[in-house]
Amino acid sequence: FINDKVETLHFNLKIDKDAIETISQRSRFTPRVANRLLKRVRDFAEVEGDGIINRQIAEKALESLEVDEMGLEPGDRRILEAMIHKFNGGPVGLQALSAATSEEEDSVLDLYEPYLMQLGFIERTPRGRAVTKIAYEHLGLKYKNNQNQLI
Repeated sequence: FINDKVETLHFNLKIDKDAIETISQRSRFTPRVANRLLKRVRDFAEVEGDGIINRQIAEKALESLEVDEMGLEPGDRRILEAMIHKFNGGPVGLQALSAATSEEEDSVLDLYEPYLMQLGFIERTPRGRAVTKIAYEHLGLKYKNNQNQLI
């Protein structure tokens, strides 16, 4: 420990405990994602700061990477926005969603869908996937009459 607030980790960096918390929350508490984000934040700290990662640097770096406070990345938002704007919030089948987003079906199924379902942003119905009210709220969109339609 350095000054009881900064740790030196395996990536040869110095990081504040508050920054570790910020990165871990936005990494979905997934080690692979956390390592990827940590490396990008480290690079950002070297260019934009003095090399020490604090909460402010971490938040600024994650904002530039378009990783929001819930851990949604551009791909996650692209899936949700396609469901909302192209399919009126769903339900939509896997093939149609894959074609609309130019993502492989396996990527939608294995990478995006599990986390979006965990957050409660999408649900699977017998007719396909549908966007929930909380996803609309998170994206700052209006939700109408529990029918997954924009006002």
